[in-house]
Amino acid sequence: MKIAVFSAKPYDKKYLSQVFDQEHEGQTLSTELTFHDFALSPETVSLAHGSEAVCVFVNDIVSAEVLQSLQAVGVRAVLLRCAGFNNVDLPMAEQLGLFVANVPSYSPEAVAEFALALLQTLNRRTHRAYNRVREGNFNLDGLLGRNLHGKTVGIVGVGKIGLALARILRGFGCNLLAFDPFPLDAFREFGEYVSLEELLPKCDFVSLHCPLMEKTRHIINDETLAQMKPGAILVNTSRGGLIKTRSVITALKSGHLGGLALDVYEKEGGLFYQDHSGDIIQDDELMRLMTFPNVIVCGHQAFFTEEALTEIAECTRRNLEDFVAKVPCKNSLVHEKKTLRRRDSHPVRI
Repeated sequence: MKIAVFSAKPYDKKYLSQVFDQEHEGQTLSTELTFHDFALSPETVSLAHGSEAVCVFVNDIVSAEVLQSLQAVGVRAVLLRCAGFNNVDLPMAEQLGLFVANVPSYSPEAVAEFALALLQTLNRRTHRAYNRVREGNFNLDGLLGRNLHGKTVGIVGVGKIGLALARILRGFGCNLLAFDPFPLDAFREFGEYVSLEELLPKCDFVSLHCPLMEKTRHIINDETLAQMKPGAILVNTSRGGLIKTRSVITALKSGHLGGLALDVYEKEGGLFYQDHSGDIIQDDELMRLMTFPNVIVCGHQAFFTEEALTEIAECTRRNLEDFVAKVPCKNSLVHEKKTLRRRDSHPVRI
């Protein structure tokens, strides 16, 4: 089977090639991987010609137009090597009879640990200290932070990643509050579930870990930012669209928001995962964010560990094996779409 892999970086080539070439459960999967370092889009979809499957990432365009073109050139399966699938037109994929599967969970500890790293970097000003000391400046003025111990941290969205972060923060001696319309009982040993309106005013730090859907898009906006505790720090390692960028800029300028750490950005497509160091970046909101001394922006790297890349490759292979064997795939997004449709009809406001 020929597979066209889009948005392929050197690490994608390394881990996918290793996993797809090795024997699994006594069987070798006969595949031919073709790597493209650019994204799947209406302009590049023709390069999937002759492939039975495509493998895509978060910023690839898998719109209705692209799906129709993929089917026309013989593609029958879309393999996402990521958890997010808001870039895929699932109704069209279902209509065309295409197989679509994602990697719903890969090393939740990797993302949780990175969220903590961002939080502590911003809280203890280590990013500023690093630059200052390299210039021979050992002055401590402006580097004052706060203990995590005894502080209240809010986790918005308690799936595997949110639960992993709760375990870590409990070790720091934090008081934990969480908001999730579908609560996991496993969190209750670490903290308490409350409404979002109750969580925001009480928390010194807030970390976002929920999927992007209509009810969560811009969950952080003018109204919810106003509800936050003055001086609180906000961390987002989940989906960029959870935050309305103009709103956080306003809150940062007023001083109401104490700090912002982002590993994702709502308009990251076309920017992240590429080197733009020699370009004039046209996104004025992102550039404004990066002028604040109390803002950290990273390039969607929370997942980026050896363990996570191995699991992504292995899960992608398992999804393909299910497709080839024509057996039910637990990561099929047709099933997931139905689940999310039920969730969207849930009366709880999120």
